[in-house]
Amino acid sequence: MSDPRTDIAPPGGIDYVAVEESPRFVELKKRQRGFVFPLAIAFLVWYFAYVLLSSFAREFMSQRVWGDITVGLLFGLGQFVTTFAITMAYVWYANRKLDPIAEEIRADLEKQEGLS
Repeated sequence: MSDPRTDIAPPGGIDYVAVEESPRFVELKKRQRGFVFPLAIAFLVWYFAYVLLSSFAREFMSQRVWGDITVGLLFGLGQFVTTFAITMAYVWYANRKLDPIAEEIRADLEKQEGLS
């Protein structure tokens, strides 16, 4: 019986299934998911808290903080601030923790492709 991974790769080509199963690629996925999933969950909790408060705690959300600025307006603007903060944090994290591994994997693949 033949190895199914060798049936996928073209003759002399790169075996992408083997690359995906390599320790460096697995580490890259683990690091990326370890950053993205907790922040996505935290943001969804924050978002749904805002929606639920807007629906069921109207008196709290309509409290004036300063002039016509209410708690609800500040929470709503906080959604945008949080989105930008998460994006900036991800870019920072990716540049320092993910991109070096991805570059290493890409360089290895380019070497293999050059040898073909």
